[in-house]
Amino acid sequence: MPARIATHAAVAELTRRYNYQPRKSLGQNFLTDPRVAEKIAAAARITPDDCVIEIGPGLGGLTEALSENAAAVLAVEVDKRLIDILKEIFAGNSRVEIIQGDILKMDVGALMLERGWRTAKLAANLPYYITTPVLMSLLESRCPLSVITVMVQKEVATRLCAKPGGKDYGALSLAAAYYADVTLTAIVPRNCFYPRPHVDSAVVTLELTGPKAEPDDEELLFKCVRAAFGQRRKTLLNCLRAREWINKGREELLNIIKGCGFDGDIRGEAISLEGFIRLARKLKD
Repeated sequence: MPARIATHAAVAELTRRYNYQPRKSLGQNFLTDPRVAEKIAAAARITPDDCVIEIGPGLGGLTEALSENAAAVLAVEVDKRLIDILKEIFAGNSRVEIIQGDILKMDVGALMLERGWRTAKLAANLPYYITTPVLMSLLESRCPLSVITVMVQKEVATRLCAKPGGKDYGALSLAAAYYADVTLTAIVPRNCFYPRPHVDSAVVTLELTGPKAEPDDEELLFKCVRAAFGQRRKTLLNCLRAREWINKGREELLNIIKGCGFDGDIRGEAISLEGFIRLARKLKD
């Protein structure tokens, strides 16, 4: 195994040795800066007591950094071509287990249970095309993760961390805030990867706090969120009136909106998570 996997020299050596070419269809961009791998591990606050699930280890640059402090690392890789390579690279590291699979088709809670893990942290360098599905699957499954630390495209990180009032604030921002406290930890330039992507990336940490509304309010809450951001330029009133599941007239809806403390012409981008929770409760009454 190279002294440090997440370097330009090591990635070049490994791809040459195994005659491996990254696939654009899988969004494969291998980390080539060990300092970034260390930042991700630090953002996840990995300790010797922690068990870690990693999604998409690639050639193992982040895996290596995670395993230096964690009790155990389970690396889940979708690309069958990488499994034997990774197993050879980490053959001497008893803390690392490599398995093949699509995380979107796997039960993370079951993976933990099989290994006797009561809780775990999750880390990943996520390809753009699966970022939102993976995050939403992890958050909605309520598996016993304490922290999710992911490297994603910078624009996605901005949306995850966005607050009310800006153009980046939307349904993804609200979903993340509903389940977790979200922090943007680091910006990662595009020259830290091979192949080099067209955009910069960022590291985001989601400290899972659990749902912030009562279970019986949750479905209506996210119906309101989807309605409000379905047509961002429309007012909340008009967005709600267009939904068939709303059985209230215009004046009644307007009174409910004002009863939440909002102006009658407010738009979804100006409403906080707490505001949407109030709205869902009043619509249910």
